[in-house]
Amino acid sequence: MRTQHWYSAAVPMALSAIVLSGCLSSGGGSSDKPTSPAPGQGTPEVTREHDERSFEAVDKPFDKLPLAESIYFGQYDGLQGEASYALEVPKNWDGRGLVMWTRGYGGEGDELPTVEPPLPWRMVVLSHGYAWASSSYSANYYDVRAGIEDTNKLALNVMDYVQYDHGDQLEEPKQFLISGVSLGGHTAAAAVDRENMERTQHKVPYAGAAPFCQAEQNQFQWLGDYPRAMMELSGFGDRDYSEFQSLLPQMIGTLFEVDADGPTWVPRNQAGERLKAIALNLTGGPRPIFEEGFKVDMWQGAVLGTGGSGGDINGILARNGYGNEDQVYRWTTGPQPDAEELEFNERITRVSADPDANPLRNDGVRWIPLVNGDFDVPVLTMHTLGDFYVPFRHQQLYRQGAEENGNADLLVQRAIRAPGHCDFSPGEMVEAMTDWLAWVNGGSKPAGDEVLDPDVVADPDYGCTFTRAFPAELNITTRDDLPACTP
Repeated sequence: MRTQHWYSAAVPMALSAIVLSGCLSSGGGSSDKPTSPAPGQGTPEVTREHDERSFEAVDKPFDKLPLAESIYFGQYDGLQGEASYALEVPKNWDGRGLVMWTRGYGGEGDELPTVEPPLPWRMVVLSHGYAWASSSYSANYYDVRAGIEDTNKLALNVMDYVQYDHGDQLEEPKQFLISGVSLGGHTAAAAVDRENMERTQHKVPYAGAAPFCQAEQNQFQWLGDYPRAMMELSGFGDRDYSEFQSLLPQMIGTLFEVDADGPTWVPRNQAGERLKAIALNLTGGPRPIFEEGFKVDMWQGAVLGTGGSGGDINGILARNGYGNEDQVYRWTTGPQPDAEELEFNERITRVSADPDANPLRNDGVRWIPLVNGDFDVPVLTMHTLGDFYVPFRHQQLYRQGAEENGNADLLVQRAIRAPGHCDFSPGEMVEAMTDWLAWVNGGSKPAGDEVLDPDVVADPDYGCTFTRAFPAELNITTRDDLPACTP
């Protein structure tokens, strides 16, 4: 009997939730920064599906590291209910500073377990004399609003929680920093963006941010664009988008080679080649490691699993937040679309986002907080070049926003040659965190990569500067077949 693969049956919308992150497009489907009314002038309140959901905070303790004096666990009242917290304090704690860790996507379950950051991250933070704390947030799904509000509340109150829960009185932190991955990267980047710092219920004077492999408001633009381009190129553009999942096996078979193990993601015709090229352009343009990332079945499944969605981000928004009326789909890289591209763009179905899908609020940040690149503290990012789910394009938009807001000198970005999502080696994480902590404390600005120059990004050796191999003893094979850097 033939094995049933993920693509041979209707794929649930939740497939995009099987990983650490998630995504969005700001209202209108454009990357342009929206105008912001003054505080207190938000749009009228509307209800959404997510408001009716409830979750359970669950304590799942883990051991403290040898560098730590103590580790604490507990629960506190968050935005949508109780959240779990963790706090690890280094030996000889003097209140130097607190680094908030922001977790990635937690799925759609009702449990909110204690969050443990990656081991290399913890080791760097503690070795520099910092304590760290993490929140489970008070909600799952793609709730970055809860991510910011609950993380900020914890940052300001965690020492009080520890005294109440455990009877230990600790020094108050003298400095606040924030760092996370994927959805947590979105949270960390948005937490230092001006609009969110001004509107959050719990204002934290973060001195720096280190968002890694971060999603942001363009994420759901990507998750809407790629499936729609597939639908059109496979000959099903006249069908209703709600039929996407039922048509998916046929669409894949039309465009890509399929063997006994499932799709190979090797185009079988011109239409397949064009879809692949559209994906290349939408995710950041010609660059190394795109080919390898494109073929990772897990991430193709995560992206295509969102096809057919109504655009409300599984109830996080009350209305459709996706629009492609201004999107230009390209499979060439010349300065202007060719005749066939123009015809394709005339033919593909267009959708308009509700302009009030993600409004400003009077009681904190938006449902999906925006990352506008408007910050005044040191920010260091990392992103893998082959990430097909949360694409490298987000880094380019972040740089453009920082340049438009006049703070590009405060942004350092690093490209990593890896095909997966948040696929960082211990060396890459340690180096990035070490450089960032030195920078926020008055050290020299770290080096980074150019992300906007197409010629630089397309160089075969792009990303070599900050890519570090996994230790052999970890037996990590995800990078084994990648093209080598020039010696």
